[in-house]
Amino acid sequence: MPTPSSARAANPALAVVALCLGGLTAALTQTLVIPIQSELPRLLGTSAANAAWVVTITLLSAAVAMPIAGRLADLFGKQRVLMVSDGILVVGSLVCALSDTLTPMLVGRALQGLAMGFIPVGISLLREITPPHMAGSAVAAMSATLGVGGAIGLPLSAWIADVADWHALFWVATGLSVVILALVRLGVPHVHDAQPGRFDVLGGIGLAIGLVSLLVGISKATTWGWGDARTLGSIAAGVLVLLAWGFFELRQADPLVDLRATAQRPVLLTNLAAVAIGFGMMAQSIVVPQLLQLPEATGYGLGQSILAAGLWMAPAGLMMMVFAPVSSRLMGTLGAKVTLMIGAGVLGVGYLVAVFLMGAPWQLLLASCVSSAGVGIGYAAMPTLIMDAVPAREAASAVGLNALTRSVGTTLAAAVMGTLLTSNTQAFGGLELPTETAFTLCFVAGAAAAFVGVAITAAIPRRRAELVRVGSLRPEAADAR
Repeated sequence: MPTPSSARAANPALAVVALCLGGLTAALTQTLVIPIQSELPRLLGTSAANAAWVVTITLLSAAVAMPIAGRLADLFGKQRVLMVSDGILVVGSLVCALSDTLTPMLVGRALQGLAMGFIPVGISLLREITPPHMAGSAVAAMSATLGVGGAIGLPLSAWIADVADWHALFWVATGLSVVILALVRLGVPHVHDAQPGRFDVLGGIGLAIGLVSLLVGISKATTWGWGDARTLGSIAAGVLVLLAWGFFELRQADPLVDLRATAQRPVLLTNLAAVAIGFGMMAQSIVVPQLLQLPEATGYGLGQSILAAGLWMAPAGLMMMVFAPVSSRLMGTLGAKVTLMIGAGVLGVGYLVAVFLMGAPWQLLLASCVSSAGVGIGYAAMPTLIMDAVPAREAASAVGLNALTRSVGTTLAAAVMGTLLTSNTQAFGGLELPTETAFTLCFVAGAAAAFVGVAITAAIPRRRAELVRVGSLRPEAADAR
């Protein structure tokens, strides 16, 4: 491990800004094509079913990339992996910007998804390169970029698509990625934190196959149907491959993921809570824009344009960033466990507010801001709980796995919300639109997921060091235990 003096960045503020902007840019690319999703079949000269993979492939590659990037960072150094991840984002964005057909677009979007490994690696590096008084706020801010990037990506991409050719979306992403590459190279120190070991190639392949199969089944369940043989077969195959992968990993001297450490109660429960909270975060991103854009003639739709809906959602994304330092202060006084419970609770309250306040755009804005405040608080606490519970040499891979579990939660949310919205419809102008009851059920499901996250987090044991830090236990008592 590097000594504290050698690990510190010469300008920690610049390093934090570089990493947060990098995380923001990587997350932003995930939602970049949503405003033009309905136009993709025409723009790429393909079918609607094929065009849907432009969104799905990014999700799949991101899920695979996060734990693998974390392991590579532990083996070869975090700053190196950050540079490679951002370089992949530059290439992927450039390929998309030059694409007019489906195949190169899918290649570019897959590369953009692989760049999501930047976020967990950056989070784990921040503790090494920032002074102690900055570390908590820095980790909180970068953790929030997972939600903020997606939230601000919607209005930004809607505006760009409205005023320019759709290729401009990817030229902007390319430019941002090049700037981040320079900032990371100049502002983020290369800490000599590489650990001895080897990369588990077979483990990486097995994890990729299992995750892709499982997530394809979940993400396509709304289109194929939950009872369709393709859905059930894909999910079942994914589960079986992941079980076999787990047995394989337990027998490796240098596994891709240390499953024994992952099975420890603090890590396991934090990751389970991440699924629930990730579900809660994604639900509003799917449901609120649809409700905002439904015609007013339905009696409950709010008649907003794509751009207006994105603008109504933008303050919620900023709320996540605003509450990141609040989360840091809460962790310093109450501990990461209680902070995560507060975040999940506030997220759930936001959905309950939406159940009763969805008659006007400003009401949904209020509910979204409450929910997003909970996300900002909770997302910052999760990596802290993980890094406190695992050895420093495994920090990046453990945070990467935690990011993956959040991704599983968001994928599950997309499938469940889609099912609720398509199974409760009414005829309107020749179309089948979700009913008001469908939106209410979605908000209730989001609240339920968040409160499940509270219950899971409550079962996480608090470490003695944390009890001392928050004043619940005297140091001498902790030493005696």
